[in-house]
Amino acid sequence: MSAMAKLKPKHFLWQVDGRVAKIRLDRPERKNPLTFDSYAELRDTFRDLVYADDVDAVVFLPNGGNFCSGGDVHDIIGPLVKMDMKQLLAFTRMTGDFVKAMLNCGKPIIAAIDGVAVGAGAIIAMASDIRIATPEAKTAFLFTRVGLAGCDMGACAILPRVIGQGRAAELLYTGRTMNAAEGERWGFYNRLVEPAALEADALDMAARIVSGPTFAHGITKTQLNQEWSMGLDQAIEAEAQAQAICMQTGDFERAYNAFVAKEKPVFEGN
Repeated sequence: MSAMAKLKPKHFLWQVDGRVAKIRLDRPERKNPLTFDSYAELRDTFRDLVYADDVDAVVFLPNGGNFCSGGDVHDIIGPLVKMDMKQLLAFTRMTGDFVKAMLNCGKPIIAAIDGVAVGAGAIIAMASDIRIATPEAKTAFLFTRVGLAGCDMGACAILPRVIGQGRAAELLYTGRTMNAAEGERWGFYNRLVEPAALEADALDMAARIVSGPTFAHGITKTQLNQEWSMGLDQAIEAEAQAQAICMQTGDFERAYNAFVAKEKPVFEGN
């Protein structure tokens, strides 16, 4: 296991407070676009989170009134048009690996969205476990608007599971903006809050999660992702095995003892 509280990334802001890691992309003057370097550093960070014993949840936060404007036009899209197929595939695999790392990090991820969350920014929100937004949030999977397919970084697999096949198809074919009210109504956003309350609301949710049985939360995240590709019988058996593992933890016994004593359980994540 490792500690990540002292991580000093070069391409985004990072802070660990009370076992919650806070991430902000740090180019607010350009609505926080991603670069080759920030993609790679985020991927590596989420890969390392698997082994972190001082982080139990992650919150993506906006910066300067916006979440993320996607891949930087000058730093990413410009160079991409000059690359050969081998180089392009290396890039698209790397961005996909970032999403895989988010899904497989073992920690619940909350995205707090204000302003624009478009392109890869929409993907980060989509790949998070919980999404909270302001009424000003604007989300667009705008890949077709730059001449690309909508199937980017897992969008065709994940987005239909979040909002339904027809709605996902509309957004991915047209690249249009989904406003906050639509996003909440369609189930993309768990809820809408006012901008002044967004960060506190997201961090309160994270605090509630990390106060729970965090080992079991990791199991829940694993099952939520792995059961996409399972049949019902496989899923039920996988959950039987997963729950039996959780029944061996100290947190399970702590919850029982607290119930008997008519007290609130204090979980320790083991």
